Amino acid sequence: MTKQTQAKAASTIRDAAYRYIDAGYRVLPANARRKFPTLKSYKQYRNKPPTEKQNERWFLSANAVCILTGEVSGSLEVLDFDQGGRAFDAWCDLVEEHDPRLLQRLVVQKSQSGGRHVFFRNELFTPKSDVLARTLTPEVDGKTVLIETLGESSLVMCDPSPGYVVLQGDLTKLPVMSIDERAIFVDAACSLNEVKLTNGDAPTTKATSDGTQPGDDFSERGDVAAILTKHGWRLTRDGNNQQWCRPGKTTGCSGTLKDGVFYVFSSNASPFEPNQSYSPFAVYALLEHGGDFSVATRQLAGEGYGKAEDNDVNLSSFLNGLSGTKQTKTKLPAEPELPDPGPVPELLLQVPGFISNVMSHCLDTAPYPNPTLAFAGAIALLATLAGRKVRDPGDNRTNLYLLGLAHSAAGKDWPRKLNVQILHQVGLADCIGERFASGEGIQDALHLTPSMLFQTDEVDGMLQSIKKSNDARYENVLSTLLTMYSSANTIYPMRRKAGKESPGTIDQPSLVVFGTAIPNHYYAALSERMLTNGFFARMMILECGQRGEGQEPKIAEVPSAIIDVAKWWADYQPGGGNLRTWHPRPRIVPHDDAAKKILVEARLHAEREYAKAERKNDSVGTTVWGRVNEQTRKLALLYAISANHESPVICEPAAKWAMTLVDHLTKRMLFMASSHVAESPFASDCLKVFAKIRKEDNLKIGHSKLLKAMAMEAVLFKKLIATLVERGDITVEEEATAGRIGTLYRLNRVQQD
Repeated sequence: MTKQTQAKAASTIRDAAYRYIDAGYRVLPANARRKFPTLKSYKQYRNKPPTEKQNERWFLSANAVCILTGEVSGSLEVLDFDQGGRAFDAWCDLVEEHDPRLLQRLVVQKSQSGGRHVFFRNELFTPKSDVLARTLTPEVDGKTVLIETLGESSLVMCDPSPGYVVLQGDLTKLPVMSIDERAIFVDAACSLNEVKLTNGDAPTTKATSDGTQPGDDFSERGDVAAILTKHGWRLTRDGNNQQWCRPGKTTGCSGTLKDGVFYVFSSNASPFEPNQSYSPFAVYALLEHGGDFSVATRQLAGEGYGKAEDNDVNLSSFLNGLSGTKQTKTKLPAEPELPDPGPVPELLLQVPGFISNVMSHCLDTAPYPNPTLAFAGAIALLATLAGRKVRDPGDNRTNLYLLGLAHSAAGKDWPRKLNVQILHQVGLADCIGERFASGEGIQDALHLTPSMLFQTDEVDGMLQSIKKSNDARYENVLSTLLTMYSSANTIYPMRRKAGKESPGTIDQPSLVVFGTAIPNHYYAALSERMLTNGFFARMMILECGQRGEGQEPKIAEVPSAIIDVAKWWADYQPGGGNLRTWHPRPRIVPHDDAAKKILVEARLHAEREYAKAERKNDSVGTTVWGRVNEQTRKLALLYAISANHESPVICEPAAKWAMTLVDHLTKRMLFMASSHVAESPFASDCLKVFAKIRKEDNLKIGHSKLLKAMAMEAVLFKKLIATLVERGDITVEEEATAGRIGTLYRLNRVQQD
């Protein structure tokens, strides 16, 4: 290749790189032969973009270009069809059966090896990379991957790198796919899997494979097809490899039943996880008993499955001392913990319009910017401004209880200060409250100003006082918060004091709470009663993670785009009249048909989860899932008025965002509650033991270290450990160190997850 040709090729690569950068991608120089970045290390660019000087240096003579997939590139995801793209045409046919227009929207690239790359962006967030289909006929190098997704934390080579050519569309103008549209792509790809399914990862409760347990026996002779049909699954193709369509879907393959294994492709087939295999017993336990395998086992035993002598666990052998030889015994199966969805993804904190503008200003000016705290502050501000002024067709209002969990000096006060500054500038300073001195104090404040924002950093302290004190005033604070939340669309009669006339009523009180607390302190302050009386369920808990990188403080005026909208809300009087003294008639924000359908699906999903919790007699689960529908609709309303305050409509993106965020927060709240809050002091000690061992690298902890960490008497500690070993939660092991035998406690698998 001549120097002139090399220069021309480099210029083409450079021009493409800058077009991709302008399109919002995280772009890196690459080696076309190795299909990898030329940089020694590139992981740091997932957290921060390269500088202009770095881009100039990189692409001065680069011969190839690649893009980091995932959130850093605007939720970019790529379907990678390997082995010369031999499954691409079949995949297109399957997608076309659902919606021919989807294929026309896609951007398709031919790869260096003749495969295909399908580019699109996700509407909400990007899943992790995953293999969707394998082949029985491997390539020369032994690879069996047929189709995979390049999602979060991956990369893709791009045209005009040598060997890569765009066949359809424009890489700088990608379509944005909804959750349902992406599910069509994934389902179609998974249905092309050629590898025989196994039951290696199917959840079971058996300790052996002799078929004597009720679950094993059901997997051998139970009618799993009848269970699937009962719960809305539909058989679309019979035979040795049955194809099943999930509830709520009319066409396509969401899972297969072959050789006694149910394999789920769909990412929208709760309670099943995508790309996982399940035994018939696991299907029965998940659908019939809400995932409670112990209850499922007992039910099947009562129906005659399994051998009678094996239906009970032998508990006759007990510990003969914890410092002796390693115990060998039959263990009771411990209850599986709730899965941890993790803190809310940052992408779910993005709401167009007012909320986004307030977040941006907060992050730009905060000494320690934190996106989660900025989001909580922004949505609390809008909820206050719109209080008593808008509602959805179901009469849901904007009042929210938000709690940001962050450690000390993480910047919890900055969003609160910004809210105060904005409300002062638009003449609503009297809408701000700081402390929950008493229940009567809250009522008095709302009587004078019916729409208020209480911002406090004392939530965990208040809960500790309520938990430990017998003082009725603390109980009254909690009771008032509970009733105010549910009174936003009605008239609240204030408490009459003995010997005095009624102080009156509060017309449609709109109380918004934006609290902050230290994570461990908050969960330690919760009691089992607080989890079930509705207070916990009313809170939207947002975990803020580690403190962000600091920045130099600066004095900056609040942008006019924010002040203008806040002033519009401050002056807005629905139906006319003075909102402080007259009965307002809030404007109804309509939803379109697509949003209505999604909100109905969200309600049905919450009702299914509620029913599961009810079958398990889980009072915390029923309390929390019972509020999900209301929370979802409140957030969809706030999304609509943030995007367009003058002519708001609850649209499809608003409903999908609200449904996804609330579902994530709910599952995280339930997981954290199960990990921190116990019904009794003994149960609380058990949770502490699990937490201490989980912090160890190898999930083992020495006897002395754990005893010291638990800060309890040796006699009580010994009884606690004996119970946990007998239940199967931990195992006692020995380790020889420095000429002596030490005792270690290892966390069993069921408590590790």
